[in-house]
Amino acid sequence: MSTYAGVGGAVFSGTNAVAEIRDWSLELTGATADSTVMGTSGSFMTVKPTLKSWTSSFSVIWNDSDSTGQGAFVEGAAVTLNLYPSGNSSGQVKWSGAAIVTSVTKNASVDGLVEASFTVTGNGALTESTV
Repeated sequence: MSTYAGVGGAVFSGTNAVAEIRDWSLELTGATADSTVMGTSGSFMTVKPTLKSWTSSFSVIWNDSDSTGQGAFVEGAAVTLNLYPSGNSSGQVKWSGAAIVTSVTKNASVDGLVEASFTVTGNGALTESTV
């Protein structure tokens, strides 16, 4: 198993790179349903796996000229998200899936750059592959 340095990471909207990436995260979740029945011994409930879901978020230094990268992430927009932990050159790992943009936040401070953060919710399966 390899380890990766985040400095090479990238976020793409389809085939378009998102400019000025600071960080990104990916969360995969598996829901469960209670399957506990009467008459079972012990005090622990049992569960069964049901549906899976995923979300991702990333932060950028805001760049209003990045119309096909940052500009593609408008609240409510459908996007194809591609996440690269160590760059998008041949042989590198990537995660990809259709998603809906659920949140856009912009932040400014007197002693810093204007930043933006975006959150998406997966709309179907997330796939892991290599470039």
